Amino acid sequence: MSDHVEIPTRMLVHALIREDGTVDADELYTVAAALGMSDQQVRLCIKRLVAEGRFTHEGRGRRALLHATEDTRHALAPNADFVRHAYRQDTGHAPWDGVWHLAAFAVPESARTARDTLRETLVRLGGAPLQGGLYVCANAWEPYVEDAARRLGAHGALTLLTTTDLRRGDTEKPAELARRLWPLAEIADRYHRLSRLARPRLARLTDDTGLSPSALLTIAVELAAELTRAMEPDPLLPPQLLPQPWPGAQARELIARCWAALHERDHGATRPALFRFYTDVTRETADWVRTTGNSRAG
Repeated sequence: MSDHVEIPTRMLVHALIREDGTVDADELYTVAAALGMSDQQVRLCIKRLVAEGRFTHEGRGRRALLHATEDTRHALAPNADFVRHAYRQDTGHAPWDGVWHLAAFAVPESARTARDTLRETLVRLGGAPLQGGLYVCANAWEPYVEDAARRLGAHGALTLLTTTDLRRGDTEKPAELARRLWPLAEIADRYHRLSRLARPRLARLTDDTGLSPSALLTIAVELAAELTRAMEPDPLLPPQLLPQPWPGAQARELIARCWAALHERDHGATRPALFRFYTDVTRETADWVRTTGNSRAG
């Protein structure tokens, strides 16, 4: 399979938001060209984002500067808790305690939008439907579920519970339940693709000392986009519930090495916030593992 990454123009703009909330237009056009996008695509995307109130705009052409609104920056920020948890699971430092976490809700038809949004949120948080209005997760998701329900005005219709005895039909072994409840083969395929993409880019970062700043940015954007595609549908099941070796752990290890190599190339220039985020999370996790022991559980 080709390691070409299809990146929507909007996703590129989001990925290049710097830590001060700005996007440099010259940088945007340069990276867009490296990804096969036309200047016209970029101009139209900027126009739409400004019209939607997601960015403000000053200057013209390549000298322009985009400013992400506070709502845009908040909405696009990756959840550091989830990424850190994934890496701790990969290193065997977040073993499963055998507890299933369930959420049930009964939102009336008159609040259909809130009901549908809550259902989508539960799946995004790693839940799988058991039956109408009842979802299960292998991780302690209660604070996130309650926060979402409160924001939707549905907290009063939410019931939370935990159990160590979950069965579906004749299936009761946890790993078998996981295979039935979540699309593990599809999730694994996404991580296989991520690994195929990361390996040649890691080789370039390691061997090619002449990479330009725009080439480094292009690699960073490609990695971030494909990691997002792989992790968004991933329920982050504990290793005890997954086939081993799990391609998610292998892919994230490759990504961590890529971010470490990118970090070594950084010379203090203003960089995308995603760059700092992933670099910091992978370094924090490595430091945490070193200070808590290197044994791998499971």
